[in-house]
Amino acid sequence: MSYHYLLDLALILMSTKLLGMLTRRFQMPQVVGALLAGLILGPAVLDVLTETEFLSQLSELGVIVILFTAGMTTDLKELKNAGKSGFCVALCGVLVPLAMGTAFGWLAGKAGWLPDNTLLEDVFLGTILTATSVSITVETLKELGRLDTKVGATILAAALIDDVLGLIALTVVSSLAGQGASLGLVLIKIALFFVFAVVAALLARRFFQWMIDQADGKNLRRYPVLAFVLCLLMAYCAEEFFGVADIIGAFVAGLVIASTPKAKYIEAKFTTLSYLLLTPIFFAGIGIKVELPELSGGLAAFSLLLLAVAVLSKIIGCGLGARMCGFHREECLQVGAGMACRGEVALIVANRGLSMGVLSQSLMTPVIITVVGCAILTPILLKLVFRGKAASALKENGLGDRYREVEQLEYASEQLLQQNRDMLKKSKPDT
Repeated sequence: MSYHYLLDLALILMSTKLLGMLTRRFQMPQVVGALLAGLILGPAVLDVLTETEFLSQLSELGVIVILFTAGMTTDLKELKNAGKSGFCVALCGVLVPLAMGTAFGWLAGKAGWLPDNTLLEDVFLGTILTATSVSITVETLKELGRLDTKVGATILAAALIDDVLGLIALTVVSSLAGQGASLGLVLIKIALFFVFAVVAALLARRFFQWMIDQADGKNLRRYPVLAFVLCLLMAYCAEEFFGVADIIGAFVAGLVIASTPKAKYIEAKFTTLSYLLLTPIFFAGIGIKVELPELSGGLAAFSLLLLAVAVLSKIIGCGLGARMCGFHREECLQVGAGMACRGEVALIVANRGLSMGVLSQSLMTPVIITVVGCAILTPILLKLVFRGKAASALKENGLGDRYREVEQLEYASEQLLQQNRDMLKKSKPDT
């Protein structure tokens, strides 16, 4: 038995913490540091760490726990209210990247960057850009104290719906290639999953309430253990039986726990597990997966332009959806930036296209660069769009969820001050 994995874990935990502290000094989220740690130590730069099955499985467990804790900290009323806007944001956030990605692939073919591409390959490239990875956004919003807000709830709702819509888009494109599953079967499985989720949620909530009543409201260690069991079972069932991403099952499990009286106690136990081990490994794992071959000038330019299209298409599409639902301009930008991240789903779609023979091997490098670039840019963009003295002060005091009220008060104060100035000007005697 090899014990090299212990050294790998030590290097990951130390490097993610050190680079996280460094990026924080530059007013950037610590998530960026964790991503850079994996990129620097991985095959792309120093080649000290390589992806192993153990690290891959821990990384997957990390993203499951991140979405589980996100569900536990989600305001159910806000999420319910964000249902309509979330669907609109998700729909526009799928259609616009699909259209822009397809058009970009076609233009790249005309320019000679993709000489042998077909229309189906262009459409598949657009399909890759539809997938949103919400885990990095969730962690960044936590750092900024903005997860439990209207914008945060909309991003979460949109990300869940986005995943379903992206799955449908992949099924349609795969069907066009003659190797896809039945679209009707996929829709039935998705519908059955949500029926299963509702039934499981009702039963689990009753069971937790019964345990709490039996213990006279005491905090018992069995609560977080059983909550974790629920999380893992929901994640497994979602992926294995319904073809839905495991993180959606984990998020639903988190929502169930959020509706129980012991949500805060269970969340506190999981925070330690997440930050001590699983979260750093997940974010470093993204960077470790990157292997960059030598790039020609044309392919490098194509990769950078694809990254720009990936970010702009989500900002434009999701921002447009948010605008249609009555969000003001700044909030639209925040929603768009939060939905710009890509992750493992995009890589899965790309690998599916490669195995089907629809996507050429030469496109895998630009796709990987796009995924990593979006993962690094998204926390920085979120930091910029949520900037402000009020937000920083509240964040330091753990009151980020009050940012909106303070912002409104600041605006009202500025308006009142301006009115007083105007009155003083009018009251001055003419000279």
